[in-house]
Amino acid sequence: MNIHPTLLLVDDDSEIREQMKWALASDYELLEAADRPSALRSVRQGMPQIILLDLGLPPDTDGASEGLAVLRETLQINPLAKVIVLTGNSDRANAIAAIQSGGYDFIEKPVQLDVLKVVLQRAAYLFNLEQENRSLQEQAGQAGQNEFEGLMGNSRHMQQVFRNIRLVGSSDVPVLITGESGTGKELVARAIHRQSGRRSGAFVAINCGAIPETLLESELFGYEKGAFTGAVQQRKGRIESARGGTLFLDEIGDIPLGLQVKLLRFLQNHEIQRLGGKEAIVVDARILAATNIDLQKAINEGRFREDLYYRLCVVTIPVPPLRERGSDIPLLAREFLLKFSDEMKKPIKGFAPQAVDALTAYGWPGNVRELENRIKRAVVMTEGWYVTPENLELQSTAPSFDTSTLKASRDHRERDLVRLAMEKAEGNVTRAASYLGVSRPTLYQLLARYGLKKTKAE
Repeated sequence: MNIHPTLLLVDDDSEIREQMKWALASDYELLEAADRPSALRSVRQGMPQIILLDLGLPPDTDGASEGLAVLRETLQINPLAKVIVLTGNSDRANAIAAIQSGGYDFIEKPVQLDVLKVVLQRAAYLFNLEQENRSLQEQAGQAGQNEFEGLMGNSRHMQQVFRNIRLVGSSDVPVLITGESGTGKELVARAIHRQSGRRSGAFVAINCGAIPETLLESELFGYEKGAFTGAVQQRKGRIESARGGTLFLDEIGDIPLGLQVKLLRFLQNHEIQRLGGKEAIVVDARILAATNIDLQKAINEGRFREDLYYRLCVVTIPVPPLRERGSDIPLLAREFLLKFSDEMKKPIKGFAPQAVDALTAYGWPGNVRELENRIKRAVVMTEGWYVTPENLELQSTAPSFDTSTLKASRDHRERDLVRLAMEKAEGNVTRAASYLGVSRPTLYQLLARYGLKKTKAE
């Protein structure tokens, strides 16, 4: 059964409300209000997805204070609601204020019904996408806390990472985790440990690239008293500390060749010798390793032992860069925003539309680590309710907000909706057209207009 979205009409002119009801009743469940109290009552009771709002409400019918108050309080009640503002030619400043306060779009009076229907359709579709994304975010967040050590994502790439973690977790084989810096390789290692039978044991991590070569051997293997100047007492190494648990060797490609031989011996025999020691010590520990370099290239260049490589990569789990994770970018950004705004006690409600555009358009060379740092800095720098591209120190890809770019702004949003629908439908034009509520020929025209490719044969 097709359930129509709920649309709240807020206008003190009963004739305008009747005209809207006549034009829109077949596609929406309609609510109506004539002033601020009745509008907010409808928002609380009916939780409409879309609000069509005239800013000039009593007692300030010639101004915009009541309408802007409805907008702000509506978004406090339901941050996902799409508020579309009705404005006259002389109300540009108020329209801009409404958009800056979180309004979805504005439409000039007199209203053209064909334009209104397109804007409402986009708003309803975007609301559904965001609601679905929030649901997935909550599921991913719960899974991340309980199962995947804070990892989250609903993109195809991350779902494959989660599947791989589940598959290898219950085994005891070495795993090589590959990916760029900042992608979360250590979180993947921790999630594998949590899935394993060694979860009650220690998880011992060491960054092989951060420790000088002269100290790395003693850090890994430990030493006996008197093994070298300054060794005043016996000390266990990281490998021995991981007995019964998991040893995570981060940046494994930076281990010098001499140590690679000793590490290979441990992987083969599960035995080590401390520096200065003569006894072989048996250590039962699982080995997980990670690298951001191409180990095959390092092997060809003589910088990494091939036999050690094959011991380490019984299973390989590649972690995707953030730029390839699509919808995970706003998901992670919102999660970091909630975390840091709560920590800093700042009442930030979300991202301005231009900030979302900037987040998704940016290449993220520093991956998730860079995203987290940018969001943290943005929370510090944000003075209002919404994070802007300037707070993020990112260039907005959205058109500037003025009268000359209204069509460009709508085209930009339409292109994004078509792209999102095609992603959700995995390139299937028939399904994407159904999501958008348009015919296949119309969608083909939109794909051609915006230079978007059909990615799946039908």
